[in-house]
Amino acid sequence: MGTVGLSFGSATSGTGFDVSTTVSSILAIQQGIETPWKTQLTSLEAQNTAFSTIGTDLGTLSTSLQALTDLDGVTAEKEGSSSNTDVLTLSSASAEAAAGSHSIVVNQLAQTSSVYTSAMSATDTLSGSLSIQVGSAAAQTITVGNSSNTLSTLAAAINSAGVGVAASVISDANGSRLSLVSSTGGTAGQLTVSSSLTDATTTTNVTTQAGLNGQNASLSVDGVAITSASNTVSTAIPGVTFQLLGTSTSPVQVQITNDTADISSAMDAFVTAYNTVVGDLSTQEGNDSSGNAEPLYGDPTVSLMQTQLSEALLGGEASGAVSSITQLGVTVNPDGTLTYSDSDMQSTLDSNFSDVVGFLQNTGSFGLNFTSVLNGLSSTDTTGAVYLAVQQNTAEETTLNTDVSNEEALLATESTTLTTELNTANQVLQSIPSQLSEVNEMYSAVTGYDTNIE
Repeated sequence: MGTVGLSFGSATSGTGFDVSTTVSSILAIQQGIETPWKTQLTSLEAQNTAFSTIGTDLGTLSTSLQALTDLDGVTAEKEGSSSNTDVLTLSSASAEAAAGSHSIVVNQLAQTSSVYTSAMSATDTLSGSLSIQVGSAAAQTITVGNSSNTLSTLAAAINSAGVGVAASVISDANGSRLSLVSSTGGTAGQLTVSSSLTDATTTTNVTTQAGLNGQNASLSVDGVAITSASNTVSTAIPGVTFQLLGTSTSPVQVQITNDTADISSAMDAFVTAYNTVVGDLSTQEGNDSSGNAEPLYGDPTVSLMQTQLSEALLGGEASGAVSSITQLGVTVNPDGTLTYSDSDMQSTLDSNFSDVVGFLQNTGSFGLNFTSVLNGLSSTDTTGAVYLAVQQNTAEETTLNTDVSNEEALLATESTTLTTELNTANQVLQSIPSQLSEVNEMYSAVTGYDTNIE
């Protein structure tokens, strides 16, 4: 270790020396012990940043694979079509729907019962009452009061009473009317309304007239007669909801198929995510733009991940006619990346759909085997390779930061001690000229010799 000398002028000059600069110079040499610690901390932080990127991309890869291995994921999705969308349209086909064709004849559409009053001015005053019965339920009477004596306030009072109808005011060229629409569709919601309302403004009775009668839809599905209180039918074909728009004399063909387009898109996303992870790992094998080795260069965790990912592509048991990921439109390139062919995947899905699903989801399948490998490499699973590597780095960082903190505390104490000691020494140096002057004066007084005369 080098030495630091005190730099000052003649001992009798009285100028002393710069205490602060001297203390800093002395401590700077001792601070050198921290340099390798801080260098190592920088390296560990860079490694953790690289591991964080890899961990995030592994998570994306895991999520993309889960879409394919989830029993209720894209492989369970269905889509449907109708041969006559003027009569029937498909609203949805859930995972429980089975692929297949169905023949539907619509004999009659459902109707919701409605009643209207005779026309009057919207501002006229009403009196009397309305009796409203929905289906076989007991009739309920709405009596006009001071706060419900116009069409709009009466409609509000009916809605608040919860009698099973939706009340509103509609207007046409003849005036305004109270409209009552059953809240229950089909025949069960048939309205029976009697009125003793009077238009007090014009002294005329307010009559009611039927709009639509409640009517159930009538249809046959694959030869089975079905009725529905609504034109939205969700119980005729398991997992399928369709909308009736018209009647038909000839059958409408409804086709339920597997949603292979979404499966193909999910496989494409998996390949993209896999290539991102491969790219992350390959980057760590070289140098950065400045020519310095990447943070994880030579790290055994990188080699482990590369090996396990490439082996996972070949893992998993066969499912019927599907025994390799290459049959799912995936090609493994020499650099370890993958190329995906949508047309090849669609061809396999069309010819061996259930085998593709089994290859992704069966016990011991490619999909579940690959999932297990990803869990073993994860940055979130406590047994994952990335997680453990980061934990090890973090433990080392904690130790190094503690060493740096302890050394800084020691240097701070030493700085205080040195400053005190050097300030004392400096005061002595600065006092020498005055002390010499006193000695000379005493000498002159004793000897009678003036030391200032040459």
